Amino acid sequence: MADLKERLLPLKPQSAINLRGTTSQASASGRQPFQGLDLSGLKKRGQGLRSWIRVDTSGTSQVIEVDKFTMMRRCDLPARDLRLLDPLFVYPSTILGREKAIVVNLEQIRCIITADEVLLLNSLDSYVLQYVVELQRRLTSGVGEVWQPEGPELNRRSCRNFDNVYGSPSPDYLPFEFRALEVALESACTFLDSQAAELEVEAYPLLDELTSKISTLNLERVRRLKSRLVALTRRVQKVRDEIEQLMDDDGDMAEMYLSEKKSRMECDQSMMRFRSNDGLSVSAPVSPVSSPPESRRLEKSLSMARSRHESTKSSESATESIEELEMLLEAYFVLIDSTLNKLTSLKEYIDDTEDFINIQLDNVRNQLIQFELLLTTATFVVAIFGVVTGIFGMNFSIPFFDDPGAFKWVLIITGVCGIIIFCAFVWFFKYRRLMPL
Repeated sequence: MADLKERLLPLKPQSAINLRGTTSQASASGRQPFQGLDLSGLKKRGQGLRSWIRVDTSGTSQVIEVDKFTMMRRCDLPARDLRLLDPLFVYPSTILGREKAIVVNLEQIRCIITADEVLLLNSLDSYVLQYVVELQRRLTSGVGEVWQPEGPELNRRSCRNFDNVYGSPSPDYLPFEFRALEVALESACTFLDSQAAELEVEAYPLLDELTSKISTLNLERVRRLKSRLVALTRRVQKVRDEIEQLMDDDGDMAEMYLSEKKSRMECDQSMMRFRSNDGLSVSAPVSPVSSPPESRRLEKSLSMARSRHESTKSSESATESIEELEMLLEAYFVLIDSTLNKLTSLKEYIDDTEDFINIQLDNVRNQLIQFELLLTTATFVVAIFGVVTGIFGMNFSIPFFDDPGAFKWVLIITGVCGIIIFCAFVWFFKYRRLMPL
């Protein structure tokens, strides 16, 4: 992995090395560097240059530097599709099928897949390097051969064998673009599943700790955990929706079969060259008066039958290619759906924990209300003694004050009345089920 990382790093241009040496010499001599030079044109010339990792059908990788407009002409893509691969912007996961390329933006994997090569944005991310290594391993393993014509002389043979190859494809057969797309889907699904597993390992002990000890620190940790869970769920849901949208649209899946479109185009060109080499003049003059000869009518009927047969074969081949791509997408749809179910279960566990915590807090709040109710009742009973004290503290004279045991009887009668009133309140609370007594 380290050797591949060093090999895939973009080489420093010689102009930059010379420029650094010139700058150091100018600084040592005391002169200001770049004095009298206009750097606006230099900045404009290197503005759109970007480093790409190119992997061809044989598994050979190399680093190339291509600007935006050259890449647009090379892959026949509009500027808005290349904008999805810009690392400076954050776009949701997208898989776009175009005429000559497939634009893939899945998490860290941002690449352009054609029938002959994969152009991957050069990055030091470990998942990008793993994608390159895994793609090279699958291309060089020799499991399932990628059917591609290797020269003009094999075009006619490949056109004749087109039905045999696509009529009964082997289970291991996948075109080059589907292999590259499969590795990208596998990398994205594995990355999201690993993040979901890490979140599960961190979440369950934290939630169990929160149920046993409700504190501000634990609540803050759960809040951060839930924010990460929502963000990860949104990303997984976007990948799942993108795969499901591709599976529901047969036209998009047929558009992604680049090898078939390339081979059909080469077959048409080879047939045109073959007819021109045989001396068949397509634009031969025909007399408007005389009827066409029998050979000309036979040739016309044969060409119509051949075109009808070729259209039927191409539709059958498109259906089979759609089935292959649909099976491939379905496998990773099941994988990403299991990851989404895992995150959904974790979210439900968090919601259950929150409900349990709310129930506990409500129970504590009810206990505090019951205690406050008892305390208020006791305060009312004690206030009766204050009323009695206020009454007997008036400035008036009665014979009751001359009795030595009057004070004792006042306390006894007042205490008994207070206890009776307190018990009456408690019975009323129990009768109304305001507290479990």
